[in-house]
Amino acid sequence: MEFPLSVLLQGIADFLLPLCRIGAMFALMTGIGAKTVPNRIKIGLAVMFTLVIMPVIPPVKDTNLMSAFTVIQVMQQLLIGTAMGFISMIFINTFVQAGQILATQTGLGFSSLVDPASGISIPTIGQFYLILATLMFWVYDGHLIMFQMIVFSFESLPINGEWWDVDNYLTIAEFGGWIFATSLAITLAPVTAMLLVNLAFGVMTRAAPQLNIFSIGFPVTMIAGLLILWLTMNTFMFHFNLQWQHGIEVTCKLIGC
Repeated sequence: MEFPLSVLLQGIADFLLPLCRIGAMFALMTGIGAKTVPNRIKIGLAVMFTLVIMPVIPPVKDTNLMSAFTVIQVMQQLLIGTAMGFISMIFINTFVQAGQILATQTGLGFSSLVDPASGISIPTIGQFYLILATLMFWVYDGHLIMFQMIVFSFESLPINGEWWDVDNYLTIAEFGGWIFATSLAITLAPVTAMLLVNLAFGVMTRAAPQLNIFSIGFPVTMIAGLLILWLTMNTFMFHFNLQWQHGIEVTCKLIGC
């Protein structure tokens, strides 16, 4: 059996260029893109997923792999995949930011752990929110939605040499601003409750100056913070669904689906 050179080049192009987009998304995607996942696992998943979807995605038009135009196409595929993975990373870091704000207001900011996903030290409450949000991401099949959108992207953004719309960069930047807006919305009720607790201690200190606010207020503030955190956990899923739906809408706007 003989394979013409054109057929071989077409098959290599149909595999390598989609692999660049998929591999870039897997490198930053929530769960799969964590530092705890070995690079061999990420590469293996990207290769396997590319081989699975090759028969259903449009073929690459330019098969001259030794040209400068191919280098530009590779850069474009890396950019699209990185943007899709970056959206999911912004989404999950919203809850880390909310945990950091809540830990600072409740006096629990001194308790920190090294996040294995990012390799940086974050407060324990932020780590708790991160674990909870990641579990909800898997439970709600967020990874399957990401897989589905990356397949749709080859229909809406085929590998034909057309460059990405410049307005998409502004869309990513605007979605990044939602980290602060959503994190403040998540922590609005706990922070307001802690403000009332601190105000009550201020009145007590004014009425009875002999009370040592540092020896009494610090443990009471931590206990009140943990209690308020427990009482306000029912709003976590509401903000999770709202932020995840917004992330899906932004991703669909980026790929034009």
